[in-house]
Amino acid sequence: MVTEITQGVKVSVRPQYMPDYSKPEYSHFVFAYHITIENYSEYTVQLLRRHWFIFDANATVGEVEGEGVIGQQPILEPGDKHHYSSGCNLKTTMGKMKGTYLMERVSDGHQFEVTIPEFIMIVPYILN
Repeated sequence: MVTEITQGVKVSVRPQYMPDYSKPEYSHFVFAYHITIENYSEYTVQLLRRHWFIFDANATVGEVEGEGVIGQQPILEPGDKHHYSSGCNLKTTMGKMKGTYLMERVSDGHQFEVTIPEFIMIVPYILN
């Protein structure tokens, strides 16, 4: 698991290879990632947008940007946590992702970016 804290908001990511959904013979590798967002700041914050960069071992770079996460724009009071899981398809046995969330303090509308730490996705059998 990787973790980073930006302005009191902690983002933790745990990637997971999904062999039952992958088809290595067709260069199709599926990964899930499980994210926990924790608000350690003194403010209530809302996640407005996400911006991801996805890299595979062929030096292909993908970019995903949009509102919220999995259809939600969660509001986190101080001390709250929000968990969600999503996924990524790669054409190679390894890759990485990183990005940012656009957050807003509910009290005054101040917007700021929170770093999503870079994490590695790797098919376990290539480590043997």
